[in-house]
Amino acid sequence: MQTVKDLSVDELKVLIGEVVEERVRELLAEFDMGFPLQPEFLECLLRELRRTQQEGETFPAAIAARRRDLES
Repeated sequence: MQTVKDLSVDELKVLIGEVVEERVRELLAEFDMGFPLQPEFLECLLRELRRTQQEGETFPAAIAARRRDLES
């Protein structure tokens, strides 16, 4: 069995991306609460997630807000 320590950086990124995508799907399914989600909305979220993963490094919203003097 392969462990995390045996993964390359690229393999780890792919694994993390898959886990995040799976969790987003779970959260969206739980969020439904009787309101149907439009397939287009879900596809848009997943497309954006994939794009972000392919472009590389991201940073938390708090850092983005700080950089733009948007902190309250």
